[in-house]
Amino acid sequence: MTILPSAYMPSVEYVARLLREECIIDLGEHYVKRSERNRALILSANGVMPLTVHVENANRMRMPMRDVKIDYSKRWQHQHWVSILSAYKSSPYFDYFADEIEPFYRREWRFLVDYNMEYLQTLLRLIGAKCEIKVSESYLSATDDDIDLRPKNKKDPTFVAEPYFQVFSDRMPFEPNLSVLDLAMCEGREAIDAVLMRCRL
Repeated sequence: MTILPSAYMPSVEYVARLLREECIIDLGEHYVKRSERNRALILSANGVMPLTVHVENANRMRMPMRDVKIDYSKRWQHQHWVSILSAYKSSPYFDYFADEIEPFYRREWRFLVDYNMEYLQTLLRLIGAKCEIKVSESYLSATDDDIDLRPKNKKDPTFVAEPYFQVFSDRMPFEPNLSVLDLAMCEGREAIDAVLMRCRL
């Protein structure tokens, strides 16, 4: 089994695993700062750009993910949406998906896990992915047979990203494993067959 953390606009690898492996998202773990739990990577004209959801009490030790509240005192939603517009306005599928994505930068969610889960379900629907999302409300102890991707910045050396045409491919090399939003904007509903199912796990 693959154990995943809750993730903001999760990576291509994250979604590929959801589609192809037995996965469970652990909502019972502790929050980890500066990780995919509240940080995603998109591709801008200047290269890879991190987008971070601001949370309350980010320095609190051993804070359960279920209790992490989003902080709206800073205008991170506006900054993220402007960045997404700048990065993907010229992408092939922006006009198809923009109206579905924009509410995540207008509405307010109280808890990070609720925001992440609803966003994930929307992204999966937009690319035509059908999979059962399993979650655990209590902390999962990994066994030797499990693939545990919860540790911060943990890379699985067996994962190999399948290249696809990116918005700025004419001026910079392919950037693997960005947010699946990048893939959706560039490949649309063809993303599953064209890329996700060909990634090597």
